[in-house]
Amino acid sequence: MAWWSALLLFLVTVVLMEGFAYAMHRWVMHGPGWFLHKSHHRARDGHWELNDLYAVIFAVPSVLMIYGALHYGWWPGFVWVGAGVAAYGMIYFGFHDVIVHRRIPTRYLPKGQYMKRIVQAHRLHHVVETREGNVSFGFIVAPKPEDLKAELKRRGRKGMRRSSVPDQMAPGHTAFAED
Repeated sequence: MAWWSALLLFLVTVVLMEGFAYAMHRWVMHGPGWFLHKSHHRARDGHWELNDLYAVIFAVPSVLMIYGALHYGWWPGFVWVGAGVAAYGMIYFGFHDVIVHRRIPTRYLPKGQYMKRIVQAHRLHHVVETREGNVSFGFIVAPKPEDLKAELKRRGRKGMRRSSVPDQMAPGHTAFAED
């Protein structure tokens, strides 16, 4: 496979993974997969939560594609698709687990407009503890926070958590500011 087509396949996979992640989060994790994901919308006790099993579940196709292409003669493009899935997983981990939820301590504070927007959008997603009534299911692309706040208000704030700062959010940040 030519290097430029491998690179293109890799990059397209990373981009398309945002749509896949949105769909999985919206219709699986907040649907039939809520039994695992609900642990992520509650205060975490310890380092792990049931929701972490999704990282393993989503890594399996990536590993299988790479392994199959390298060891069983599957289509060579599967190496790059699998690598793109893995790269998206690393981007997700860095953004979601390190920057937003601070599961690994860091001094990083979002300063750019884009980073502030996606961090706030994800925090607004977490003000709802139930599987219904949530907003912002993407990870790398997110609506404007003011639009998300308006949508939460329109929905009557159904299912919203009582405390202003959930345990899994960074200290000193409120997830929902009253208008």
